[in-house]
Amino acid sequence: MKTKTINIVIVVVMVTLLSLLAFYVRIGATADSIVVLRTTGMTCGSCSSKITAALQGVKGVAVTEVDVEGGWVIVGYDTKTVKPAALAETVNDTGFVSGVHQILTPEQFKQITGRDMGKKTASSSGCCAAKGGGCGGNKPN
Repeated sequence: MKTKTINIVIVVVMVTLLSLLAFYVRIGATADSIVVLRTTGMTCGSCSSKITAALQGVKGVAVTEVDVEGGWVIVGYDTKTVKPAALAETVNDTGFVSGVHQILTPEQFKQITGRDMGKKTASSSGCCAAKGGGCGGNKPN
C-alpha cells in the first residue's frame, strides 16, 4: 500500500512538473515569408549581433541574417504573427535606420540565392566603437 501511494505521488509530481514546463517552452516559429530590410548605420559584427538579438526577441521571427557590409537584414518570419514594418521598426529601435526593401516567399529566396534561409550566417565578431561611436551611432537625428 505504501509503495502504491509513493508511485501515485511521483506520477502526480511529474505530470505537474511537465505541465508547468510546457508553458515555458517557446514553440519555434516557422518562416512562411522573408523580408529584406535595407539598413544603414551598421559597421561591424557587433552591430549584427545587436540586431539579431533584437529580432530574435520578436514573436514570430524564425531566423535572421545580417549583411553588415551590404547593408541588408534578412528576416524569416511568420506572417500570422508579425508584419514586415514591425520588424523594420525593431531594427530602428536598436539605433539603425531600416526600411522594408522586399518581401519574398521562402521559395523565391531560394531561387534568388540558391540556398535556404538560415543556411549561411554573417560574421558576428568585432567591435565598432572605434568606427563612429558604436553600434547605431550613425543614425541621423
